[in-house]
Amino acid sequence: MIRNGQEDFAMGKDARENREDQDIMGAFLDKPKMEKHNAQGQGNGLRYGLSSMQGWRVEMEDAHTAVIGLPSGLETWSFFAVYDGHAGSQVAKYCCEHLLDHITNNQDFKGSAGAPSVENVKNGIRTGFLEIDEHMRVMSEKKHGADRSGSTAVGVLISPQHTYFINCGDSRGLLCRNRKVHFFTQDHKPSNPLEKERIQNAGGSVMIQRVNGSLAVSRALGDFDYKCVHGKGPTEQLVSPEPEVHDIERSEEDDQFIILACDGIWDVMGNEELCDFGSRDNMSVILICFPNAPKVSPEAVKKEAELDKYLESRVEEIIKKQGEGVPDLVHVMRTLASENIPSLPPGGELASKRNVIEAVYNRLNPYKNDDTVNSTALVTSVLVPLDLQRGLPASQPGGFGI
Repeated sequence: MIRNGQEDFAMGKDARENREDQDIMGAFLDKPKMEKHNAQGQGNGLRYGLSSMQGWRVEMEDAHTAVIGLPSGLETWSFFAVYDGHAGSQVAKYCCEHLLDHITNNQDFKGSAGAPSVENVKNGIRTGFLEIDEHMRVMSEKKHGADRSGSTAVGVLISPQHTYFINCGDSRGLLCRNRKVHFFTQDHKPSNPLEKERIQNAGGSVMIQRVNGSLAVSRALGDFDYKCVHGKGPTEQLVSPEPEVHDIERSEEDDQFIILACDGIWDVMGNEELCDFGSRDNMSVILICFPNAPKVSPEAVKKEAELDKYLESRVEEIIKKQGEGVPDLVHVMRTLASENIPSLPPGGELASKRNVIEAVYNRLNPYKNDDTVNSTALVTSVLVPLDLQRGLPASQPGGFGI
């Protein structure tokens, strides 16, 4: 069981003032924090791995939950979720600790005796979201005043027969079946017609594709500044905490894997690609593999090792060829990008090997680390122009998110 995030939900006065100072000064660091939190596990016929990174943001506002084997007679069920926080991490961290309990312990979920029906589960998930949102509002107001943070949530509840996709906001989940995207969640954006209609009915507006020109998502947990319209229920506010829930019958032969990721990932890739071109947002992703997921190929592992060895030797050659002085990392990357290198991974191409290239460069030039361009900006500046020269779609740098 993994539930990251241990802070109390309510913010003290100093914490709130620090958050306000950060909002005024800007939400990005001078250099990205590249350290990654990784975890993995298995059970109930599933294998999962997760990874998260703070990146350029001044605070890590993402959180995640991975639980295999639920209590109260649901030992064969599993739950995974990614929470993408904004304006603070309090809501995301609280949800990663408590959302599952709110879902499985309400009467709508439990229904009658025995295993819950499909409708019980879907109703229970919806009720759980509404209950935890109201609970956080009351708890925050009683302790320290209204907290301004919020969080999207995307998750899956997996039973032996069904997979329930849960989405509230613009994080995204997808199911791969027979090597194709079989299902993916729809982002809740203010510009979507139904979302826009609700916002306008609550007295708000959509400007620059944001709620009242400010918030980039139309559904989220928390964000209580947008849930104050008198005479409107919780699902009728400017920002709604109501999730969309889709049940998909499992296919033992065809289901391969599920991906859950925050918008910091999806801003820079489509559903059919997972090439890492970097993002300026926090980044979190969970990969859940079914028994029929593609297995590691010994031949592919061998080719990968050979490619890494080739790139290492080429980096050494480029540096030695320079003569006096050491070429910067941009020069090395541009040189490699202009070459026809065999066996580069499809989709990711040279960008997917940037860690290998940077590791060799930094090993040979340990005193130039502070002067090198960060890898995200480097990949974008080097590879986008080359894509355009080759007539390929330019890789889009990640958006600033919310």
